[in-house]
Amino acid sequence: MLASGETGRATVLRRKAVFLAVAAIVTVGSPVALEGSSFASDSGTPDNAVVVWDRNAQTAIWDNAHQQPQVQARSFAMVHGAVYDALNAIAGTPYQPYLVAPAADGTESADAAVATASFLVLNALFPDQQARLRTQYDEALAAIPDGTAKQRGITVGTQAADAMIAARRDDGAFGSQTWPVGTQPGQWRPTPPTFASDGAWVAHLKPFLIPSASMFRTSGPPALTSAQYARDINEVKAIGSATSTIRTADQTQAAIWWHDRHLAEWEIKRQLATTRRLSPLQAARMFAMVDLAEADATTACYNEKAAWNFWRPVTAIQLADTDGNPKTVADPAWMPLLVTPPHPDFTSGHTCFTAASMSALAYFFGRDDIPFSGFSADSGTTRYFRGFSQALAEVVNARVWGGIHTRTADLQGAKIGAQVTAYMVTHYFKPRR
Repeated sequence: MLASGETGRATVLRRKAVFLAVAAIVTVGSPVALEGSSFASDSGTPDNAVVVWDRNAQTAIWDNAHQQPQVQARSFAMVHGAVYDALNAIAGTPYQPYLVAPAADGTESADAAVATASFLVLNALFPDQQARLRTQYDEALAAIPDGTAKQRGITVGTQAADAMIAARRDDGAFGSQTWPVGTQPGQWRPTPPTFASDGAWVAHLKPFLIPSASMFRTSGPPALTSAQYARDINEVKAIGSATSTIRTADQTQAAIWWHDRHLAEWEIKRQLATTRRLSPLQAARMFAMVDLAEADATTACYNEKAAWNFWRPVTAIQLADTDGNPKTVADPAWMPLLVTPPHPDFTSGHTCFTAASMSALAYFFGRDDIPFSGFSADSGTTRYFRGFSQALAEVVNARVWGGIHTRTADLQGAKIGAQVTAYMVTHYFKPRR
């Protein structure tokens, strides 16, 4: 589906720009094919413990704590970084450890290690959920036969969790930073209807993988007087309006689906781990790669937001008579389809996040054409994708269709997400033999 005013050639060129980095990553190799360990669950259940505890993590992170996506990213990364280190150690450390490689000989209970690592990290993140998490953990351990394997699995999981908790202590989470409120054309200011400001600390969070949050700095948003800026604003003005007459029903659903704070991307990872029949170690490595890349891409893009502090479309359109561009026209009553998030426009955090996840999945599976789907309660719909690049293409458009980002902010965000993944696959989680 083409956005308003787009030609087929323009669409092809834009998609090509987004996917160049992803394509380069996919051609690196097929990590799944290198997987040598396939130790199974030892709890008497066919469920992959890594998938089970990811679902448990989502219950803590979203269902109970209601963390926003930029906060969820850190929490999931901590859980799965620890789980990966525990299972990688039990498998004989066939891959680079993320933080530690606890002593193990392969006889340890993988399920006990996964449950322990997950529980301890979640308990550290959410002490107010301690009673519920303890019950969940006790039930998981009760399904595992008592004995040395179980106890040694608990020990390995504990060591991996302790290393993660220590590494993320004083990492800048929930700091006191705020977004500067501007008054000049192009400068961000709180947006209607909430006029909220939140999440500035994410720009200063210690990365999990990349050396610096500013590593992938862009050249910034287009100049207010440029033709590119006018194209960006006029596109989102036409198709992203709450009352747009050119946005299709499917585009509206897509915008809402991608905006759901209960991210379908968590469900998608579990679905892929199940449908592709990943072993616990394979699933742990895939989840760690995706979640840590997502977390760092989010931090990098929020660092961009702090660097440029660029106004959102709703502000730009309502105040277009101040931008000095003769090709934009102010509409003081204009409002977007979606509620604008409480932070600057450039770059798009969601396209950063999704580009990181989709490029990491493409690298892990060594291919792009794996189908998957996800349900959103907000839109009441399930969306189906033929592959990872199709999902990335849709989120780039969806943020414009929702009226909350310019296309340039989306494309630059997607580029940063792919760059984070490219850095990760050359420095982390690599096979050791």
